[in-house]
Amino acid sequence: MTSANSQSMKPATVAKKLGIYLPATPQEFQDSTITREEFAELQANPPEWLAELRRNGPHPRPVVAQKLNVSISGLARGGVDEALTTAEITALLQAPPAWLVTERATHAAVRAEAQRVKEEAAKKDAKKARQA
Repeated sequence: MTSANSQSMKPATVAKKLGIYLPATPQEFQDSTITREEFAELQANPPEWLAELRRNGPHPRPVVAQKLNVSISGLARGGVDEALTTAEITALLQAPPAWLVTERATHAAVRAEAQRVKEEAAKKDAKKARQA
């Protein structure tokens, strides 16, 4: 499956790069080593199982966190420690529990503060550049 000069990746690495939940992949994928060329082919022309996983899940926690607009830590604080399907994520978004509302507000505040700090640093850098 791999050539002598080709770099290869473990299935866990490929799953992480593809944003899919490894235990939900076919066994042959979990047992194989994937070359960079095969990875590029998976991205360019995803097989049906990959398209289905991306569409309906189950999704890994980073993807769930992104779809819910919270941090991974926020998921843990909310008691979500397993992969969720698209239907489960949609249900949470349609009727958000209290923890989700709180975590979304916290996440938004953290992002706003990070943006403020970034802008402040840019202003300082611009001021230093003008003085030099």
